[in-house]
Amino acid sequence: MHNFKELKVWKLSMELSKSIFETTRTFPSEHKFGLASQLFRCAVSIPSNIAEGCGRKSDKELKQFVSTSLGSSFELETQIIIAKEVELITLKQFETLNDKIIEIQKMLSGFSKSISI
Repeated sequence: MHNFKELKVWKLSMELSKSIFETTRTFPSEHKFGLASQLFRCAVSIPSNIAEGCGRKSDKELKQFVSTSLGSSFELETQIIIAKEVELITLKQFETLNDKIIEIQKMLSGFSKSISI
C-alpha cells in the first residue's frame, strides 16, 4: 500500500482538477451539464484512481488503477481540444491545461512502468 498524498503525480493531478473547475466556471450555462461536467468528472477521475489504486493490496491492482488514470488524462486532453475548437476556452487556457495534462501523462506512464507485477 502506498501513501497517495506523497505522490507528486497525485498532487499535480489535484492541481489540474482545481484548474479545470476554475476554467469551467466561466462556461455559459447551456454547457454546465454537458462538456463542463464531463471535463470536471474526467479531471477528478485522475487523482481519484491514483488514490484508489494506492489503497489496493496488490501492485497488479495499483497498476490497473494507474492505467485508468492515464486513460482519463487522454480523455481530458480530447475534451479540452473540443473546448478550444468550440471556443469555450482560449488558446492560452488550452495551452496551460494541455501542458499540465502532458506532464501528468508522462508521470503516470513512468509510475506504471515502475510498478513490478
